[in-house]
Parts: sequence; structure tokens; C-alpha cells
Amino acid sequence: MRGNPLLVSGLVIATFFLLVAVFAPLLAPYPADAGSATHPLSSFLPPSWHHPFGTDDVGRDLFSRVIYGTRISLTIAAVVIAFSCVVGIPLGIVAGYFGGIVDDVLMRVTDVFLAFPALLLALALASVLTPSVANATLAIALTWWPWYARLARGQAVSIAGRPYIESCRALGLGSFRILLRHVLPNSVTPVIVQASLDVGGVILTAAALSFLGLGAQDPTPEWGLLVSQGEPYFTTQWWLVTFPGLAILVAALAFNLVGDGLRDRLDPRRVIAR
Repeated sequence: MRGNPLLVSGLVIATFFLLVAVFAPLLAPYPADAGSATHPLSSFLPPSWHHPFGTDDVGRDLFSRVIYGTRISLTIAAVVIAFSCVVGIPLGIVAGYFGGIVDDVLMRVTDVFLAFPALLLALALASVLTPSVANATLAIALTWWPWYARLARGQAVSIAGRPYIESCRALGLGSFRILLRHVLPNSVTPVIVQASLDVGGVILTAAALSFLGLGAQDPTPEWGLLVSQGEPYFTTQWWLVTFPGLAILVAALAFNLVGDGLRDRLDPRRVIAR
């Protein structure tokens, strides 16, 4: 890790965001939404000691809302990636290991989802659901799993033809045991890398849905929604867009750095070269 400062930087920033998400109630000086309460006399206050990120159009502290937004964005990312792994990896390794008609059927279903850009398909799914964080998360998750199925399938195809798998079959081990004990453990390395890279992508996609009104709804302090709410006032109250936008940018960048760093360190060719 000492030889990859970008990986270290990404891990430090990503850890910071994770800690902010976990300890949001302790770090935020004000409630995230205070229910539906408004504070007209405190609206549009610029950044100050009492309100480091200023206040929004109804007087809520933006710093507190951005902090709580960290929890929401990372939770969405965790749920989407967990769902994608739970659905995509088993389908991928089964298709790759057995091949034939099983592979054809599973991969054709996967190809249907991959035929559309993930963001476009998520927008279509979210548009037919009631706008909420839960439904936006579901819409994103339903478009994200095919990438993991394809990735796991490619690894399983490579592993299924190796001599030690043939030896397992010759010893009479069942297919389920071979998949669980040998194929799956040897297929997870690229999945780990992909998952770390996808955190930033999920955060951006969730923010896009909320910005378009298809995700989180007020008073939920989701980053994309905060940017959407501040966009009409950007020329006069710049802080309403700037700080949530920076949070999205830095979080996505941090997890991309982590993913790139892990890809470099876990690449077998680089390991052999060392």
C-alpha cells in the first residue's frame, strides 16, 4: 500500500465518509430535517460559525443535512451492491460452470438488462414507482446485478476447465460442493474490485434520480435532492449547491481511487512481477 499513494488517499477519504455516516447523530449540530419544521427567519443564511454550510430556503442547517446525507447515500450504495452480488454472482458462476443451455438461458436474460444503459433503465423503473429512497434503491439494484453476473460467469468459465476442478469431479465431489468450495472463492477477487469501483457509480446514480425527482423526497436529506433544491438559487445562494455537490464528487472519487488501487494490487500479473 505504501507504493500506491492514490489507494491510501482513497482509503482515508472513504473511511472518513464511513465514519461520518456511522456517527452522523453525534457530528450533526442540528437535526437533519426537524420533521417538517421551517425556520423562515434563518433562511438563506451564508456559511458562518453557527452554520458552516449555511442554511437552505426554509432555514435548515445545510451542514447537518449533508452529514445525514452521507448515511443515506452510503446505505443506498451498500444495499445495491449487496443485492447485485447476492443475485449476480450465483447466477454467473452457475452459468459459467455448467455451460450449455443453462448458460444460454441465464446470459440471455442478463443481456436483456445489459442492452440498456444502467442509468436509463433505472430512470424508467423509478418513474413507474412512487418516488422514495427505497424505490430508487430498488430501481438501481435491478439494473446493477447483470454486471456481476457477467463478471462471475467469465471467472467461472476460466476456473471450470482447470485441472484441480477435474480432479474434484474425478473424486466424486458434487457440483454444489465444487461451486461453493472451489469456484466461488476463486471468482471473488475481480468482484471485490468491481464492488469498490461501483460505490461511486451507485452514489452518482442515486443522486441523479433524486435530482430528477424520482428518488428521495423532502425532507429526506439526500445529496442529489439537496442539489436539486438549491439549483434555482445557485446564482445568489451558491452554498446550497456547492457543498452537497462537493460531497458527491469527493465520495465518488474516493471509492474510485480505492477500486483502482485494489485492481492494481490484486492483478495477478503485478503480483508475479513483484
